[in-house]
Amino acid sequence: MSKNEKRESVASSLPHANYEQVVDEITRRYPQLSVRYQQAARYITQNPNTVALESINAVAAKCGMHPSVLVRFAQAFGYSGFKQMQGVFQTRLATAAPGYNERITALESDLRKNEQKGSHGFLQSLVIRDIATLQELLGSVTEADLDSTAALLKQAETIYIVGQLRSEPIALLLRYLLTMLNRRVILLDSAGGLAPQMANNMRKNDVLIAIAFRHYAKEVIAIADNANSNRIPVVAITDSLLSPLAKNASVLFTIPEEEYSFSRSLAAPVCLAQSIAMALAAVLQPTGSPRIETITEREQRTEIQRKRKRD
Repeated sequence: MSKNEKRESVASSLPHANYEQVVDEITRRYPQLSVRYQQAARYITQNPNTVALESINAVAAKCGMHPSVLVRFAQAFGYSGFKQMQGVFQTRLATAAPGYNERITALESDLRKNEQKGSHGFLQSLVIRDIATLQELLGSVTEADLDSTAALLKQAETIYIVGQLRSEPIALLLRYLLTMLNRRVILLDSAGGLAPQMANNMRKNDVLIAIAFRHYAKEVIAIADNANSNRIPVVAITDSLLSPLAKNASVLFTIPEEEYSFSRSLAAPVCLAQSIAMALAAVLQPTGSPRIETITEREQRTEIQRKRKRD
């Protein structure tokens, strides 16, 4: 038997012969997994290159669990053990771009000669991770998704935005940007506990932008589920294909995050929010470079228009 025939024989004996099939199955079964298996699923799907290249002990340490949990996780998906599942991830590397952790490692290596200690060292570490996250964002967001989002926002009669906990600053930024683009925007904030009642006013010609990262705000998820049930398009900004926002999204933006860190950065979500606004501005302003007026510029323009009317 030739080497190619052996590889084909091994592949045919695997429960999922390629990376995409593994991730699809993990995504499908994720809601039914135990808490520990969900933790493993998040790390494995968000860090495929690390899973492919590092030992089971190293992977287990990075996702904060005992190696035996990873073995049982792989077996739960039909593999003989973690090593057999890892083989599927290794076949992906021929065409894979550098992963999030690989980007961090490379950046840390470049900056190690100027490594800082103390508070400035914390700053350096945060900047390294932000750069890596932004690079990952650039590779994961497609032009088609941005264009689809811009089309939905242009056509919407009203744009509803919901984001709570650490997602709230992104919701506030989007409300500002889209309002300055003369869209009708309603922020479903948590003040007074009225967000679900306000969301009941959404209609089929509206659009919902839902933002949630772990640990997902239950109210945000409920509002997105309700919007989907009423056939209202949902633009979701979240952290993973395993997010409860992912299943009902008309357009899905995912921003992978570290499993453990002191404070997860908002640099990439802020950049994404600005990119969505720029995509919409480009549709609304087909000539020239898309931009958003400042409050001062808008006031000046309004005053000029008033003077012309008086004259």
